Amino acid sequence: MNFRTLATLEFFCTYTTSTSAAFNPRSSCWQNRLRFNNFNCKQSQLYQTRDSSSNSASHEKTAIETIAESLRSNAFKKVLVVSGAGVSVAAGIPDFRSPGSGLYDNLHKYDLPYPEAIFDVDFYNQNPQPFVTLAKEIWPGVNYRPTLTHCFFSLLDKKGILRRVYTQNIDGLEAVAGVSEDKLVECHGHFRSSACIKCRTPFDATVCQSTMIERGEAPKCNSCGGSVKPDIVFFGEVMPSRFSDLVHYDVASSDLVIVLGSSLLVSPVCHIPDWVKSTTPRLLMNRDLVGTFGKVNDVFMKGDCDDSVRELCRLVGWEDELDAIYASTQSKK
Repeated sequence: MNFRTLATLEFFCTYTTSTSAAFNPRSSCWQNRLRFNNFNCKQSQLYQTRDSSSNSASHEKTAIETIAESLRSNAFKKVLVVSGAGVSVAAGIPDFRSPGSGLYDNLHKYDLPYPEAIFDVDFYNQNPQPFVTLAKEIWPGVNYRPTLTHCFFSLLDKKGILRRVYTQNIDGLEAVAGVSEDKLVECHGHFRSSACIKCRTPFDATVCQSTMIERGEAPKCNSCGGSVKPDIVFFGEVMPSRFSDLVHYDVASSDLVIVLGSSLLVSPVCHIPDWVKSTTPRLLMNRDLVGTFGKVNDVFMKGDCDDSVRELCRLVGWEDELDAIYASTQSKK
């Protein structure tokens, strides 16, 4: 993989944390520390919303409302977002790993030797048809439209406070929702360009789309005759260099991290929430508690992503703007 080692990144994050830790009451990291320490958090304490079993409802409300107040007052200026398959479930796209409903549990019709083969470059070279069939279904903007959560990313962008969205998804719905290309890192690739899997010669993306969707076939390279696919990162391929080019700066400069709809199981994206400074607040909007969430400055909104996003935007006062963006994305062009 064309990516610096985890050890290097952990050293980098340790360095950026230690060099910014000197007391400066006007620095953003210390303001965040003072603000969130008012919660009287313990190291193991976690705040959940919409959980009737919790005995700290007043503290839960304070935690979410504190984040909302900071967003409303523009105290957060560099919001870093990490999104997973859960943000697209409301669009009708299944996630990968949910038992029974996940993509990997519903690939029987493709007659694969193992579920992950559909994203295996060697298998695609031998038999591209399963992925072609899947691509016809999930091609961005064809059958699915952005969710409220994708529109929330776009709203952060329009507000000028989005540092970056790191998405593990290949559905391209962040871009369809209006997130600018400069603010988007599609860690596992996208459908907007394509190339030959053998010689890597670029191939016209519109021709690739029409060949797959209209003819149900994998395009052939004009140079070597190899199979062409969209620039989705398959097993056996390197991640886009854009990830390693930007992640160092983004984790060091972010002042709020929001993780949504992710199991935080796939490396290296799953490590992003751990690479930010220890003083940076982290908000998890997810059905389940994942990763290392549960530390000081962590907030957990338990539930579906769209419900949590709407609740946060309601508290901030952005609900009408969110709905306007959502409405504008729902008609197919």
